[in-house]
Amino acid sequence: MNRQTREIKSFFYSQYFSDGLRITFGVLLPSILMAQFNQLETGLTLSLGALCVSGADNPGPVIHKRNGMLICGLLMFIVAIATGFARLNVVSMGIEIVALAFFFSMFTVYGNRAASIGTACLLIMILMMEKALLPSEVLGYSATIWVGSIWYTLLSITFFSIRPYRAAQQAIGENMLDVSKFLRIKADFYKPDTDIEENYHKVVSQQIHVSHNQDAVRELLFKSRLVVKESTNASRILVLTFVDLVDLFEQIMATHYDYATIREKFGKTGILDDIAYVLSFIADELDNLGFAIQANSRYKHTVDVNPKLEKLKEKIDQLGTESIGVSNLVLKKILINLRNLNQSIVNISDYNNSKSAALLENRAEVEYSKFVSHQEYDLQVYIDNLAFSSSIFKHSLRVALVCLIGFLAAKTLTHGHHSYWILLTIIVILKPGFSLTKQRNYQRLIGTIGGGVIGILILTFIPDTTAQFVFLMIFMIAAYSFQRLNYIVSVIFMTPYVLILFKFLGVGHVVEERVIDTLIGSVIAFIASYIIFPTWEFELIKSTLNDVLKANISYLMKVAESLSGKNVNTTEYKLARKDVYVYSANLSAAFERMTSEPKRKQQHIKEVHKFVVLNHILASYIANIASTMISAGHAKVQPENLKLVKRSIILLYDSAKKISPAIQEPSKIVIPPVLPHAEKTEGNLEAHLLKEQLEFITKVSADIAKVTDAILE
Repeated sequence: MNRQTREIKSFFYSQYFSDGLRITFGVLLPSILMAQFNQLETGLTLSLGALCVSGADNPGPVIHKRNGMLICGLLMFIVAIATGFARLNVVSMGIEIVALAFFFSMFTVYGNRAASIGTACLLIMILMMEKALLPSEVLGYSATIWVGSIWYTLLSITFFSIRPYRAAQQAIGENMLDVSKFLRIKADFYKPDTDIEENYHKVVSQQIHVSHNQDAVRELLFKSRLVVKESTNASRILVLTFVDLVDLFEQIMATHYDYATIREKFGKTGILDDIAYVLSFIADELDNLGFAIQANSRYKHTVDVNPKLEKLKEKIDQLGTESIGVSNLVLKKILINLRNLNQSIVNISDYNNSKSAALLENRAEVEYSKFVSHQEYDLQVYIDNLAFSSSIFKHSLRVALVCLIGFLAAKTLTHGHHSYWILLTIIVILKPGFSLTKQRNYQRLIGTIGGGVIGILILTFIPDTTAQFVFLMIFMIAAYSFQRLNYIVSVIFMTPYVLILFKFLGVGHVVEERVIDTLIGSVIAFIASYIIFPTWEFELIKSTLNDVLKANISYLMKVAESLSGKNVNTTEYKLARKDVYVYSANLSAAFERMTSEPKRKQQHIKEVHKFVVLNHILASYIANIASTMISAGHAKVQPENLKLVKRSIILLYDSAKKISPAIQEPSKIVIPPVLPHAEKTEGNLEAHLLKEQLEFITKVSADIAKVTDAILE
């Protein structure tokens, strides 16, 4: 099966497509059923409630989804009543828009699920603005919306109750495919024609996807009592597969070396092309396994990687016997990494192919609950952010003011029946940061125009209503399937779906109105993001840098403990590792957002890019050492090595202290007296390589300190 076909099939097995099917079914069914009883208007209102509450149906534990959707439905009911009466007067409607836009935008302080609830409530407010209801009809209409939200909530919870492990299984499979892409990019470092600097950019960009998706899997697995606490084979397989997948990602990070030096030493031997080939082959196996997990099918290794590894070993050994003037020890370390990668894939495959619990036993217990963040829903969190020092407060003020401007524009500039699309565009486009707003703006405009063309062609050349309804369902499924995966594709499908829907409802001239109103809303949102309480990445970058430095200090402290001869707690080590990956991904994402901002706002952009690359190198080298030493247990105490680690920690701590003087000082590292050197053995060659790696970590830490100083100037 070629890779393109595999990617298409993978999409249909993904949670994104499952979401699209579920949302489409939940939204369409009430309208279709009620239409059979000549109650289409009631059915559309039920569908409206289902559609809006589906926005709060974010990935996560079922109990969180249920609570989120129930709270969302209740708030939507209250907002619908308030809007039903406020719309009777332009002034009262304007006041409500400002108040609710600010109030619900502030929900972002409670995380993504709460932000989705706030957006759903604002969507109900906007769609109710043009609804011509008598005062006596408001309560009944609002109650119907509420019933629609309850219907969708019940549908969603039932879906996950029937297949409680499926969402986690899909998420793990998708994350495995992301890790496979990361591995392919890493393999490119060994190809002589690859630009190293450009490849670093690809690496950190892909690391963002891997890290964010791993966080999503942690939410699904470790916040769910069903998965973590129950001792069924299915739940244990999911947890152990993900734990090994994270370890596998660390091993891939650990296959990081000074590529420029390696090319210089071994480029003419051809061995680096062989390493790249084996890495790509292992990535293929990981792809196959990820697809099998997504598809809920068994996968057995059809091709054995071991013969390829043996051939590679022979070539490396041959280089060691030839007089090329350099040690082949680093190549041996790479070979060990490759063997470990292959064995990890074999282990994951064995978990998913075996019905025996024996494979799932005798594993070190990890306190999984510590690996997920616990969102505080205290009112004080909301109150504490009511200050200009909070970027969310400034964003909420911006949304409130821009929504008021959009409302006035809708009343004065446009005369269509759907001018609420201006406000709808503003709500969707306006994000806390300029770069995200700019990106969403572009995607919305292109998607609306492209989708509008598709909709016009279908309505013009395919007059058959049955065929149009089939297109409606296809576009609807596609729009909701891509809304978290690719927004521009989602909008391209959303626009013709809306146009066909309005055609069925007997509403004309929708295309022109939608394009014009979208354009007006986009222009207003873009200008506002630039001049109304703008938030630029350089204003927030110091906090992000500080988080990364602290995470690397903690990671190095685990290495220091191991070098001191101590047993490092598995949970603490993996927590330190997780923090490095998460904060590094946050930094990389911040840098990418910075690059899309106006040039004059890109302060110290080159230095930040250098920090991102150096941080990736540092994390990779620490992972290289830590994964080997900590898995080996007690290490022989080497004072010189401890001194190097201590020096690196001091350098990173001094940099972090310049950013945040209140940072807590790391624990003291006790260095024992230097013992007489033992006779050199083959084992000492590995000790020599370890010392070289630690020296390189110290050098990178010093470079990070210099770059940090330049950023803070």
